Amino acid sequence: MTGTRSENEELVETKVTYHIEVDGSLLVRENVPARVHTETGERLFSPQTVERLQELAREKSRPSRIIETPVYHYA
Repeated sequence: MTGTRSENEELVETKVTYHIEVDGSLLVRENVPARVHTETGERLFSPQTVERLQELAREKSRPSRIIETPVYHYA
């Protein structure tokens, strides 16, 4: 079968882990709804999800867990 696949056919609704640095601290949010491109891995978030992520970054809520991770310089 020939034809062009639409962009929507290549996007999968899933939950992802989102991380952002705020004021020198790394914040990690798990189970964030996103559409992920099956070939490139590009993650697309709805406007509502982006707004909620911005709200959560400003909040000083208690984390559900704490992880320790090493940090390396790019050499």
